[in-house]
Amino acid sequence: MDIVTSSIAQGLLWSVMAIGVYLTFRILDIADMTAEGSFPLGAAITAHAIVSGTGPIVATLMGFVGGAAAGAVSGFLTTKLHIPDLLTGILTMTGLYSVNLFIMGKANISLIGTVKTVFNLSDSGDATTISIMVGAIVVALVIGILVFFFHTEMGLAAAAVGNNQDMAAANGINNDAMKIIIYMLSNGLIALSGSLMAQTNGYADLSMGIGTIVIALAAIIISEILVRGVPLWARLLMIIVGAVIYRLIIAVVLDMGVDPNYLRFFYALMLTVFLSLPLLKKKLFQLKVRHGNRRPVKQRQTTISKAADTMPVSPMEQQKEVR
Repeated sequence: MDIVTSSIAQGLLWSVMAIGVYLTFRILDIADMTAEGSFPLGAAITAHAIVSGTGPIVATLMGFVGGAAAGAVSGFLTTKLHIPDLLTGILTMTGLYSVNLFIMGKANISLIGTVKTVFNLSDSGDATTISIMVGAIVVALVIGILVFFFHTEMGLAAAAVGNNQDMAAANGINNDAMKIIIYMLSNGLIALSGSLMAQTNGYADLSMGIGTIVIALAAIIISEILVRGVPLWARLLMIIVGAVIYRLIIAVVLDMGVDPNYLRFFYALMLTVFLSLPLLKKKLFQLKVRHGNRRPVKQRQTTISKAADTMPVSPMEQQKEVR
């Protein structure tokens, strides 16, 4: 039971990052590598602010703003300088490593002790329960704000750019501006997740962002395997379920005694399996269709041959047989 509750607590916090990655991955059709830099950026800004005496809620919002700024840089590079999307993410991620080191002043910052975070503002209650409550509140706010945004004129314009850039431009939409907005929202949410993870883990570290894009994509793919063709709010909710399932799988693997040093390999292997599932399902469906098409043909031939054997012979044909 402890594994389930801890997986829910961790999955809720990771799902914020997965939702951020979803915005660029599905709306803009880009696997934005900036995520691996903006995630520790949010953690670094928040940890430094809290240690410096800033309130945890304000520090968390500062982490979101820092991630949005990193997203704006990536958006500017890809829209105004026409650098390829993948290379843009790598460039920003590489530059953010030095930015994060400059903010923290060292490789990591500890938040364990008397420092107040959003998870210990109240001294009552179990740590896991508080994490679930805080995570649920943050996720509910994120989903509510995103659903509202994508029903506004600006949100609809951003979605239109993702669907068909040429048609969006023909309707007077500024494609570059909408892309930058999606980049900012995406990386802001990713940094927000990093901020929350730093506070719940009790530290911020430069290497926190390694593999985050893999975790987010795994949660997204799991959610899309579970449901398809549902409204935006339902898709975002299923990403949360996907993140929880992913964390539960990792927890079970660790509980089985697998060396944590091999987890990165397991992350990559699991994502490969999830990404290949839609293709495997398609191939399986095609095999079933082919098999189903063959059986009626054989049955039809058998039925025809039986009908020919039992068909009554006309008098003229009987005379021919006698002759």
